[in-house]
Amino acid sequence: MGKMRIKKGDRVKVVSGKDKGKEGKILRSMPKGDMLVIEGVNVATKHVKPSQKNPQAGIIKQECPINSCKVMLVCPSCGKATRVRRAYLEDGRKVRLCKKCGEVVDQV
Repeated sequence: MGKMRIKKGDRVKVVSGKDKGKEGKILRSMPKGDMLVIEGVNVATKHVKPSQKNPQAGIIKQECPINSCKVMLVCPSCGKATRVRRAYLEDGRKVRLCKKCGEVVDQV
């Protein structure tokens, strides 16, 4: 279980598994289990009964968690799937950097 360098809201690309090649935004991050829920990736069908909260029964599609080692961050500036590097700027801010182009992804 390593340190997750990607977080909620990031655009990521799946690099292995049945959804290889798909891109999506991270909806939920679960660092304890190294799992991520990504929009449009690892979608499962779920049969739901009618209830107070959900009066309409039927089959719904729901995103399931995927392991964080199967995804790579998509750099907003160069648009490529890349690894993430952490660094400190001259003014002392801690930032995440794209390993391919060296641009700042965002502030940590």
